[in-house]
Amino acid sequence: MSEFFQANAEVLQRRWPALFERLMAEDSSAIEAELTQGLGSTLSVNGIQLTSRHERTHEARTQAASLPDKAQLHVYGTGLGDLPGVLLERTNLDRLYVHILNGALFALVLQLIDQRQWLEDPRVELFYAGDLSDICTPFFALPAEMLLADDFNAKIRDRLVNEVHLTFNNREFDVQSPIIQQRLTDCLPVLLGDEDVAQLFDTCAGREVFVIGTGPTLESHFERLAAIRQQADRPLFIAVDTAYRPLREHAIVPDMVVSIDQRIGFRHLPFEESDGITLVYLPMSDPQVLTAWKGKRYGGYSASPVYAGLREQHPRALLHVGGSVIHPAVDLAVKMGASRITLFGADFAFPMNKTHAGWNDGDLGPGVDQARHWVRDGNGQRVSTQLNFRGYLCVLERYIAAHPHVQFFNSSRAGALIAGTQFNKEFVQ
Repeated sequence: MSEFFQANAEVLQRRWPALFERLMAEDSSAIEAELTQGLGSTLSVNGIQLTSRHERTHEARTQAASLPDKAQLHVYGTGLGDLPGVLLERTNLDRLYVHILNGALFALVLQLIDQRQWLEDPRVELFYAGDLSDICTPFFALPAEMLLADDFNAKIRDRLVNEVHLTFNNREFDVQSPIIQQRLTDCLPVLLGDEDVAQLFDTCAGREVFVIGTGPTLESHFERLAAIRQQADRPLFIAVDTAYRPLREHAIVPDMVVSIDQRIGFRHLPFEESDGITLVYLPMSDPQVLTAWKGKRYGGYSASPVYAGLREQHPRALLHVGGSVIHPAVDLAVKMGASRITLFGADFAFPMNKTHAGWNDGDLGPGVDQARHWVRDGNGQRVSTQLNFRGYLCVLERYIAAHPHVQFFNSSRAGALIAGTQFNKEFVQ
């Protein structure tokens, strides 16, 4: 081992002996790193530079400047140690938490570069990011290690990405957008003529609810769901809007449908046989689709600034929304009083090389061939997905964690593993 490693190891063994043992078990030889030269130098892994190859310290100072002047800060990724070193120059910093995103990579860096400057500082706490269930703020996540995060820390990486992209993802919901304002204006007469979704709350206390999404694994449950639907004593069926047509095509009539997306049209929600089916919506929905629906309608809002004006002038209850219609569908089930919720088609991924159940590839968004990301499925294997799906998964997992009084179950192992859920043994072998 190098002299750098010995010096680094002495600090790690003294301060974090258990973590040091974990690092020693990492296979740093699996990291294909090479020296990349510029005005300075850095390490590159799989073509990804860990830092600037010109001005590492200047880059670290730019990164540090984005963090507030707080007593406690978090850094995700260890890099070459530059950012922790710069942050520790702050005299009012009481604690710096450094979260390892790639254990093997950090083990390699310890062999190549002296890290004692920041490792020895008593204000530093070091641990694997994946040891915590969620991210901590305020934070800076090193860009290179967001790409190089290992499997153990991938769940936290996903939550970091979702947090970093939040502002960008919300760009299409500009409150001042003329298109949005027109839609809200057009939908208001419908909303005022319909019931408040609050009237549904606490109406199914203790009942089991099936929340049905449109993920590919839904297809494996059509026959079973159709049989359960015919039973006199059965769970309540709440479907998302894009699952409605596939369900009806398999003779499954949901009790309720939830819709929030302004792009949902008649091809998603055909109205002809909607008698007796409750539609729950937010006022970004197409008013023509709403008025054509034959069943009873209930309107509500989310906490989005888009509805701020309406919430003040025309109060209605709120449903939790985090980018996907699965979120308000689950929230509706909880607020109705469900004690047990089983998720169907909540895959957040593309198992079986499909994007959605009952729809052609690309009908509801980017096709499978455009998937550039992955999540772990219920068998621990990687399954391809889109970045926004990973974000929706993070939101649902946080929601589940915030509602420990409700039992959440998943109906398939083929989709994304959803933290906080168990597998429903009636549907998963």
